[in-house]
Amino acid sequence: MNTLCSNCGITMNFYASGNLFLYNEQCRRKPIEECMFMGPDSYVLPYDNLETLYINLESCSSKLIDEGWKCCISASDVPGEYLSIEDFLNKMKYRKMIEVIQKGDFVSYLQPIIDLENFELFAYESLLRSADPSQNLNPGELFIAASLTGFHSMLDQRARRTAIESRAVHIEKGVKSFINFLPSTIYNPEFCLKHTFSIVEKYGVSPEDLVFEVVETEKIEDVNHLKSVLDVYKREGMKVALDDVGSGFATIEMLSLLQPDYVKIDRSYISECDKNIGKQHFLKDVIHTARGLGISVLAEGIERKEELTFCKEIGVKYAQGYLIGKPDLNAQKPFVPAFN
Repeated sequence: MNTLCSNCGITMNFYASGNLFLYNEQCRRKPIEECMFMGPDSYVLPYDNLETLYINLESCSSKLIDEGWKCCISASDVPGEYLSIEDFLNKMKYRKMIEVIQKGDFVSYLQPIIDLENFELFAYESLLRSADPSQNLNPGELFIAASLTGFHSMLDQRARRTAIESRAVHIEKGVKSFINFLPSTIYNPEFCLKHTFSIVEKYGVSPEDLVFEVVETEKIEDVNHLKSVLDVYKREGMKVALDDVGSGFATIEMLSLLQPDYVKIDRSYISECDKNIGKQHFLKDVIHTARGLGISVLAEGIERKEELTFCKEIGVKYAQGYLIGKPDLNAQKPFVPAFN
């Protein structure tokens, strides 16, 4: 089996001017006149502005898609790799985000996590940001764009690398790092995670200080594959966590199957939990199940002292949120409100 994966190494060049090449294999079997829907230069169209090119191509995209056309752009008279019209338009639409991903110019913002038994610092979660503040990229939108354009594996790998590099500089040994990852980008965990493990070794980071946290916008369909990914992390001496329990695929029933070290409760169950009986029942059920499996529970999204107090009283082990500390480029000490 060939384990070489091209998903982390794809590239896309956006030339400010050049030629748009159109290709339709079916049209080769017809007289050329039947295929000329845009005039005599229907196969090679010069352009000098990417935005205008995108608008013009989008305006006739339905016809192009229906007729099975493919396209590409090049700065020369030689075409590159042809893409479907849908793929090409997505890459054009999100080209600024793709350029950021390809450059890999990221930093990690760090948000503190505290131990509710003693209110001491336990960990930081690493949150991806562009190194250029003027970009002002929303990480969620960045990952959506990466998924739509085929750059999600590259982005996920570079996000993990950035988190590990940042940890080596800003976080003391013994304080854990929660690092997000997308299971759908890891096709073969034995192969795809080698890069991450090499970065860990390069920077002398202790594996036991790393917690790799499953985040996924779409539902996980192959649970066995996810388990195999988590098992590889665990084998290397690292911890694993499930994010957003109570939302999406991360249900209580998954805890027994996947056996994570930590579960993070979706913030929708934490907000106003001190007032909402339904949320309180859910939280107590999660804690009861997790305790039976030896899993530690972490509440995220805590913004009020009352929420923090309630979570501590019912046995939540760890907590994070704006009340405790906002994400920052440097490892800021957590704030703990005074308790009477």
